[in-house]
Amino acid sequence: MMTTTPTTPAQKRTNWTLISLTAAALMGAVLAALLLSAPQKDGAIDWFAPMTPGGWMAWTLPVALFFWTIACLLILFTLLAIRFPETPRVGILRMETTRGDRLFITLLGSAFLNLGWLFFFGAPLWGALVVCLVYALAVFRFV
Repeated sequence: MMTTTPTTPAQKRTNWTLISLTAAALMGAVLAALLLSAPQKDGAIDWFAPMTPGGWMAWTLPVALFFWTIACLLILFTLLAIRFPETPRVGILRMETTRGDRLFITLLGSAFLNLGWLFFFGAPLWGALVVCLVYALAVFRFV
């Protein structure tokens, strides 16, 4: 005799579209709050004015956007790890790495690339951004 197991609410399929849209809406709301709280000068965003006057740290809009981007990456990679679990792979470093490991390697290497760019070339970091994006593609492909 064949038995069937009843379907319980816990066995229902997870609605990943709703979870993804909720995370995107939450991060979009945080971005909107950052942009609305940015200091204004002559009707335009003052990119380098402190967001917290008299604060102990230079929280400018670019700094806040940097940390917002890191938070978005962490949320994205958490959702990817839950939705699409992966087995570690061995790349050119001859050690097992996961997506999170490769993200960490990319962020750490990008920090050093930006510091090197500042030392050798100076303030405009657009070239360093391009180098970091190429570096990130290489890490995620080969490491």
